[in-house]
Amino acid sequence: MGLTRRATVGAGLLAPLLPGASFARPLPRKLVRPTAPFDMPSIGVPDFSSAKRFVITDFGADPGDQGKTSAAIAAAIAAANTAGAGVVVVPEGTWPTGKVHLKSNVALHLAKGATLLFSEKPADYLPPVQTTWEGLECWNYSPLVYAFDCENVAITGPGRLKARLDVWREWYKRPKPHMDALVALYHQAAKGEPVGERQMAAGEANLRPQFIQFNRCRHVLVEDVSIEDSPFWVIHPFLCTDVVIRRVRIRAHGHNNDGVDPEMSQNVLIEDCVFDQGDDAVSVKSGRDQDAWRLGVPSRNIVMRDCRIRNGHQLMAIGSELSAGIENVFVDNCHFTGDGKGEDGWAVPIANLLFVKTNERRGGFVRNIHMTHVSATKIAGSVLAVDTDVLYQWRTLVPTYERRLTAIEGLRVSDVRVEEAGFVCSLKGEKDLPIRDVRLRKVAVGKVLQAPVKAENVEGFDYT
Repeated sequence: MGLTRRATVGAGLLAPLLPGASFARPLPRKLVRPTAPFDMPSIGVPDFSSAKRFVITDFGADPGDQGKTSAAIAAAIAAANTAGAGVVVVPEGTWPTGKVHLKSNVALHLAKGATLLFSEKPADYLPPVQTTWEGLECWNYSPLVYAFDCENVAITGPGRLKARLDVWREWYKRPKPHMDALVALYHQAAKGEPVGERQMAAGEANLRPQFIQFNRCRHVLVEDVSIEDSPFWVIHPFLCTDVVIRRVRIRAHGHNNDGVDPEMSQNVLIEDCVFDQGDDAVSVKSGRDQDAWRLGVPSRNIVMRDCRIRNGHQLMAIGSELSAGIENVFVDNCHFTGDGKGEDGWAVPIANLLFVKTNERRGGFVRNIHMTHVSATKIAGSVLAVDTDVLYQWRTLVPTYERRLTAIEGLRVSDVRVEEAGFVCSLKGEKDLPIRDVRLRKVAVGKVLQAPVKAENVEGFDYT
């Protein structure tokens, strides 16, 4: 008979006492305890303060040679992992590289004055890896920084991660061959074809990789770094637990350049970050349609606090990929500070502060979402918006295989100040499944350009 979980844990504790056993010292973790208006668990993040350091120049890194630097980073990561735990140090200077694949118990540390400059050549992100595209699993170009099924991984330090956009910028245009590939992927996922058969890194599919993806990882820390430019989403924890992203500065003005996209992830803290985005600052997701129903892992227990947004479409978006469900999200003391012009003359108008978006294909649920102590200058949309008919180009590109509506309930917004907005609140529910239990308290908008409140198919709306 197999060991029970308790017996297995006990056996693990006794194992070092067995003759001939050899084990590295476990990497310690620090507990972060975010407060929230729901039962928010403590988050365990890796503590690398006593771990051995592995400087990439000791492994042959050369600022004038991308191949040598890429190989040196890979070798340093492997050595740190083999040692049981370690910090891979990128020293001052500009270091050209291809993909970086992290391993368990390894931190990538960017020293002051260090820039890790990522190649613009798609071939440098091959062979393909198991990843995602807008809520659908597939095999595609590797994210620029990637970790799969890892535990205790980190990206830290005052240095910078920067992506060259020469080719990715051309791929932003999404020409017909690219859209054809996305349609094919949609049909593969809807029909339940194995993920291994969804090969997207071929021909002109041109599916841009995420800058950083943690895929199926536990105990993740991203701290203090600056990130500039990105092919696609910037930081993407997918199917992760215990994630802290803090004091990170992101400037990415390209297409689909969300700042942080926690997807099917649980126990996540995003704090003290600065977002300067071409898309949403933070967008909580939980997969798309049949793929998400198959995986069945909701996003849960996510706190965003003390952040500043200079540019971006939404301060906090929920969806539209939310088919496995999203619950327990708390946004506190976050502020949109942009003036609509941007520091260098570039800016996108922020649409909404809190935006829940879905459609008839998603299913899933959204519940227990809180936003408090938030301010903004001018926003084109609403303090709170819900739209249950967001399909973009997919409305005509692909059919609805199965109609599943999204249950939305328990939206709480309080202590918000905005100089100017299109609406205070815009809620568009489904007649067959109305939005339920929405409450706004102490929401002050200096100038409202249209009717303050639009509410369609809503039950239990309270605005005082």
